[in-house]
Amino acid sequence: MIFLGTVRQWHWISSAICLVGMLLFAITGITLNHAAQISTKPRVESIEKQLPKDLVGNLVVPDAEKAPLPMPVAQWLEQELDIYVGKRPAEWSEDEIYLSLPRPGGDAWLTVDLTDGTVFFEKTDRGWISYFNDLHKGRNTGKVWFWFIDIFSVACVVFCISGLILLYRHAGSRPTTWPLVGLGLVVPIILALLFIH
Repeated sequence: MIFLGTVRQWHWISSAICLVGMLLFAITGITLNHAAQISTKPRVESIEKQLPKDLVGNLVVPDAEKAPLPMPVAQWLEQELDIYVGKRPAEWSEDEIYLSLPRPGGDAWLTVDLTDGTVFFEKTDRGWISYFNDLHKGRNTGKVWFWFIDIFSVACVVFCISGLILLYRHAGSRPTTWPLVGLGLVVPIILALLFIH
């Protein structure tokens, strides 16, 4: 009985941890499954600015084809355009710098013309549904979200295994337990074998 109490604790703690995440992943599972029926109109924002001459003069094409922007340029972009570029590698050529800034629910990129310092920034926003769908897939979400998904997945495994142990403990008084568990196993297998080609 001590073991059963421990399993119950693991079950309710893991379910509490998973609750909001499971709702998010379940709802976005539906929106991803019906993505073709959900129409969204992307909103595109374009900004053109001029990099100060002193910053343009200090831009030297590095030996490597990809390298981060110099810190003063990155700070200027953050102040003037509210863009955080950090140490993302940019693509450098003789006359232009190109920096891709993908993000969940949209996309963004910028170019810096090395001859005259023209900065062109374009951001595309595909809306909240696209944002949450990308969170579901872990698309362009960064390392923190990557680790959240892994930790959340472990909590879900704990939730499921502790639930299975509790089902086993109480199955004697609930005769439909194992037929329902079996149904949950067999139905996806049959659907996959018959309808997925």
